[in-house]
Amino acid sequence: MASAHDLEQHRAALTGHCYRMMGSAADADDAVQETMVRAWRGLSGFEERASLRTWLTRIATRVCLDALADHARRVRPMELEGPGTVDDPLVELPHGRWIEPIPDEMAVPADADPLERVSLRQSIRLAFVAAVQHLPPKQRAALLLTEVLGWPTAAVADTLETSVASVNSALQRARGKLAGFGELPEGAAALTAAQSALLDRYVDAFERYDIDALVRLLHEDATLSMPPYRFWLRGHDNISRWMLGRGIDCRGSRLLPTWASGSPAFGQYRTTGPWALIVLELRGDRIAAMNSFLDTETLFPRFDLPPELPPT
Repeated sequence: MASAHDLEQHRAALTGHCYRMMGSAADADDAVQETMVRAWRGLSGFEERASLRTWLTRIATRVCLDALADHARRVRPMELEGPGTVDDPLVELPHGRWIEPIPDEMAVPADADPLERVSLRQSIRLAFVAAVQHLPPKQRAALLLTEVLGWPTAAVADTLETSVASVNSALQRARGKLAGFGELPEGAAALTAAQSALLDRYVDAFERYDIDALVRLLHEDATLSMPPYRFWLRGHDNISRWMLGRGIDCRGSRLLPTWASGSPAFGQYRTTGPWALIVLELRGDRIAAMNSFLDTETLFPRFDLPPELPPT
């Protein structure tokens, strides 16, 4: 019979699945804990007709569906209203409303083969996770189990306790809805040489606080958001005016690199201490979005970012 250690070997795969379902690293962790409890209690009934990971994923899917019955859909600021201006008030929404970033290693199994790792990292991108939150929970589960995990529809139907025809219908509706987002996961290579150089220039420009140089690294329609504020900006002029105006206290910041939700990210430390986890979204050789998550009390420990940096 499988042991507790055997169950733990699948934690990252389960966390990634629950994160895609829930849109939150914290909610995913809670769902995995509940999955482990249910699995341990039901281990004697595991008949090994499927792999242990498949059995656990079925349990995790049901845990997420139960939890989602009582959860409002998590969103990104860009989904709530049009872009703001630099003079807009900063209005906070509860932390439980936002799509949250997750450390790659928390959601991608270390034993996955290279191609699978690429696919799984793509599937935890902020844009994709936000897009699938627009699907009803069972449609969401059907799409994630088939498109991300590669399950046959019969296995999905068994997990969702429905028919294959119903699963196929749900998939058709889900794919149609997501087509408008253009965010179905697809394979991608590691950062190109141009993108690596772009990140180096970004860090250099940010730490020197050369905003002219920084905005030249952005697409014309690039966005800046700062959850838990619902406020967001679009375009070079607005972003530049913000960073040289109300955001001027970021001058003198230092950046510590990490990865979040399949994207390059940085812990931002102002002169006064931790300020944000910046998650960049790249499109080609330019930056398409800068997402500054300000809940450093929660996020920095999760990403193993130190509470402070040594003096330079």
